Amino acid sequence: MYHLGIDLGSSSVKVALVDAETGKKIISLHEPPNEMEIIALHPDWAEQDPNAWWTHLCIAIKRVTVEAEINPTDISSIGISYQMHGLVIVDKDGNALRNSIIWCDSRAVEIGRQALQDLGKEACGTYMLNAPGNFTASKLKWVIDNEPEIYKNTYKFMLPGDFIAYKLTGKMATTKNGLSEGILWDYKNDTVANNLLEYYGIDKNLVPEIVENFTNQGVVHEQASKETGLPVGAQVTYRSGDQPNNALSLNIFNPGEVAATGGTSGVVYAVSKNLQPQEISKVNHFAHVNYTEKQPVIGTLLNINGAGIQYRWLRNNCGNESYDKMNAKASKIEVGSNGVVIIPFGNGAERMLENKNVGTHILNLNLNTHNNAHLYRAGLEGIAFSFVYGMDILKKDIGDIKVIRAGNDNLFRSEIFATTVATLIDHDIEIYNTTGAVGAARAAGLTDGDFEKFGANITNNDHVMTYKPLDDKSAYKAAYNAWKNELEMILKHK
Repeated sequence: MYHLGIDLGSSSVKVALVDAETGKKIISLHEPPNEMEIIALHPDWAEQDPNAWWTHLCIAIKRVTVEAEINPTDISSIGISYQMHGLVIVDKDGNALRNSIIWCDSRAVEIGRQALQDLGKEACGTYMLNAPGNFTASKLKWVIDNEPEIYKNTYKFMLPGDFIAYKLTGKMATTKNGLSEGILWDYKNDTVANNLLEYYGIDKNLVPEIVENFTNQGVVHEQASKETGLPVGAQVTYRSGDQPNNALSLNIFNPGEVAATGGTSGVVYAVSKNLQPQEISKVNHFAHVNYTEKQPVIGTLLNINGAGIQYRWLRNNCGNESYDKMNAKASKIEVGSNGVVIIPFGNGAERMLENKNVGTHILNLNLNTHNNAHLYRAGLEGIAFSFVYGMDILKKDIGDIKVIRAGNDNLFRSEIFATTVATLIDHDIEIYNTTGAVGAARAAGLTDGDFEKFGANITNNDHVMTYKPLDDKSAYKAAYNAWKNELEMILKHK
């Protein structure tokens, strides 16, 4: 038997199959071959068509079964991971009434800022553990204010993964975890955040049915079976936003455990049981995948928009060399990049910088002595320094770090990047070769609650290597302090 994992990103839909008994990956692929379209009608807007997600998913699932040469009837359970914070609104027939306003859309920043001011930091922190921010609830308020006819016809709102689950099962539902991602969960009362709904004027009847994670959340119906090839009756047993799911994929379930991701954007996600966070604006606090009222496991997330996209920009604009060649050139430059500093925040407003849009800055470039190798090293260091800067913020709420695990993605394949982070935080970083789709597939089989066995499968199948901090930290500390000083000077003028 097999479990199927779905990972709905903003660039593609990834699908994976794993062996139900061992958790071993059978196959993983993505659709479409090129990146999915992001529609930006105005600056700082970002939308996608939910029906396009479904079209690509149907193609991907059919490809998986054919290329793995398995009988689709052997797929018993389905896990869903998805891009966080997005908004999908549907009518009574389940039709999307507009494009999804996705995670990187910034149109609701001011709405969230005003809500924090009006509701008060103490109330937001006590009940929701977060400032309302630019998340799902605030995006829905934008629809109320700007598209009243669409709002009037809205039957339910959903997170992106809820929409995919609905298309598979015909059941409109969400989870506590998903609502917490939208800043729509009241931790103190273990219910929907009615105070925020009332403040925004959101009808509480628009909230879908709430289902528990790691249980039968609905079964594949006949129409979905025809479109995907999945067997009628296969169960959807798990759903989660991509960052909590990435943490699950790395066996992160307990206080003090930290997951890091270094893709287009960067994420540090730490688990704790802290229901009284000190910082509710620069980082976010979500119900982790194993959250229950009796065991309130909280995932604290720090997001860095300007991460891998910075290094990709350097590649595209400095000769289009391969990442391996860029890394090799950078390795020949000393720590500190001979004074060159890159501030990598060029991918929109940064929440950890209080939603300031700082942009990318290349500083201290000497046209007589520096070349692209210095830029490559400074780029990797600048991104690494932003991780370290963010972790200093994160530590206010999570306490001691016990373990850090990261996926074997682009940035963590760079020894310069990973060693810089490990050295400055003075902690090992364990690298695992896994993906969100594989993690979601494995999680689909977690209905027995055996997290220990689940973690053992990850260790046995996926561990690649461990980066260790260097003993001599002086050059790294000096370079980080120089970078931090430049950043703080920029922030004073924003």
